[in-house]
Amino acid sequence: MNLRGAIFDFDGTLYDSMAIWEDLGADYLRSLGKEPASDLREQLQTMSLDQSAIYLNERYALHLSKEAIIQGINDQIRSYYVSKVLPKAHVRDFLQELKEADVKMVIATATDKPLIESALERCGLTTYFSEILTCSGVGFGKDQPMIYQKALESLETIKSETLVFEDAFHAAQTAKSAGFVVCGVYDAFEPKQEELKSLADYYLIDFSQFLNKKLREEF
Repeated sequence: MNLRGAIFDFDGTLYDSMAIWEDLGADYLRSLGKEPASDLREQLQTMSLDQSAIYLNERYALHLSKEAIIQGINDQIRSYYVSKVLPKAHVRDFLQELKEADVKMVIATATDKPLIESALERCGLTTYFSEILTCSGVGFGKDQPMIYQKALESLETIKSETLVFEDAFHAAQTAKSAGFVVCGVYDAFEPKQEELKSLADYYLIDFSQFLNKKLREEF
């Protein structure tokens, strides 16, 4: 593969942040005096933040605007992104190697942009990415390929020379179905690990696997 562009998911791919999302919906509902259903985590897993807000409002009769729900959720997690969350192992070195190989990079995420910007800036990784695209910004979750298509337009590369890095099986499946080359990234919070490994064109346990190698020969 002649690698010219890279589209990175953020949570669980670049940053070790999935733990905060596991019970976020339930914690938010409890803060409003609502008891979450046992299947809430499963229901929200593949949704964007916008989709989650609409779902919570309708299923739990919150009688709040979508914007108010999103604000409430973001308020719960803001301090985590601003002061705590860290990149996964070897991410910085991997991004630097891509940069030195003239690979253009963007982020495509379901998390709100200000949270991503805070985490990147604190860890000194902002300059590696030309743009941060969000599901809310493009109007579709990762059950649809729009965010990957917009990312490709931003990179100004072609699909065959662009690699999508995803830790979530459902998101990787969307990208793959849309004709993208996919690199699965291991994360402990993704239960469909074998499915991800089988689906992906490449698969990383961590980013050290491709360090100190000629990237254009590996990909």
